[in-house]
Amino acid sequence: MKRACETEERIIAVGAWRHAPYFTDAERAALALTEALTRLADQSDPVPDTLWVEVSRLYDERSLAALIVSIANINVWNRLNAAVGQVAGAKWA
Repeated sequence: MKRACETEERIIAVGAWRHAPYFTDAERAALALTEALTRLADQSDPVPDTLWVEVSRLYDERSLAALIVSIANINVWNRLNAAVGQVAGAKWA
């Protein structure tokens, strides 16, 4: 992410995005949706209507679709890496 001109503050604060002042409303909505779709089993209604309305207000249909596919893609790779014990950042031999 440093190559994308992100500040260290924003990178470090991603884990505490709810409490950090560095994110826009759209970024907060994307992070909330990412968290909800990643932690499906944590709630009986993983994507509450209030979250969906907020995300839909901030992203048009095409951008929202791309966001959901990106979240799903990241989750698939995280789960594949967890299944095979791949260490994050390690190179294939």
